[in-house]
Amino acid sequence: MARLLRRLLWGQILVGTLFGWLLARQTGTSSWLIAVTALLLPLLTPMLLSLTSSIKSRPPGATALWWRSLFGECGAWLRIGLLQLPWARAAPAAKPATADALLPASRLPVVLVHGYLCNHRVWDAMAHHLRTAGHPVLALDLEPLFTSIDHYAPLIEQAVAELCRQTGAPQVALVGHSMGGLVIRAWMRRYGTQRVARIITLGTPHAGTKIDAQPKTTSGQQMLWRSAWLQELAASESASTRRLMRLALTPQDNLVYPQREQVLDGAQVTLFEGLGHLQLALDSRVIAWVLQQLEDPASSIAGVVPHRSTTRV
Repeated sequence: MARLLRRLLWGQILVGTLFGWLLARQTGTSSWLIAVTALLLPLLTPMLLSLTSSIKSRPPGATALWWRSLFGECGAWLRIGLLQLPWARAAPAAKPATADALLPASRLPVVLVHGYLCNHRVWDAMAHHLRTAGHPVLALDLEPLFTSIDHYAPLIEQAVAELCRQTGAPQVALVGHSMGGLVIRAWMRRYGTQRVARIITLGTPHAGTKIDAQPKTTSGQQMLWRSAWLQELAASESASTRRLMRLALTPQDNLVYPQREQVLDGAQVTLFEGLGHLQLALDSRVIAWVLQQLEDPASSIAGVVPHRSTTRV
């Protein structure tokens, strides 16, 4: 994924350079115009994508929140799409907590699972805060690209086994952004929940999305609104599995919509107003909420979770 994004980025810079050269030649402008257009195209592309998807998925009402999410999502695209995702070179590996020795040694290890068209670098901010809070972390890459979501289940199994082996913990928490939440659920369907302390999903299309009516990839087809694959996955889950899950949604999600339909019976839901899709992976409110969900999962799991309980942030 990183190689693909780097090629796209260099291609945009090349096209921008060529356009700037032609424009400077025709207008007699100085060569500074070439540098400007070379940088402008990579900057404008993610902003245009954010604008297009935000308009297409805009929910009724809450105009101020929509504008806030639009500007925030443009910033997230620039940060993640230009500065993080293309430059993932080292293979993902388990990283120990960086907190001091006064913190409890029993903090849950966390597996981070990215979404569609991303890699482990989408978790840079989240991983930093988790490790600072005392959680060992493993952020993995889902490859090969565009395959069935079920094919990623062995990668999750390998990551969970490795993190348990390195930390000695019997259970882990798993956090998934977007498609990553479905990958985690597919893994649980295949391997069970014995090693699961908590499941947290951020902007996951649990009911599917209408962003693309005719996706060309297998995973894209599985994420279609109310797809057969999603219905089969939901039917395979027990009430005890759903009690492990915490769902974070944003009503202004620009890629996963209808936004408020992305819920699961028996799983607790928290709404974060004024955020876009990528922002859910780096927003400070969401990170603080994730840390809160990891504080004492055992006591929460033992209790009764209200049907579709919802908290608004």
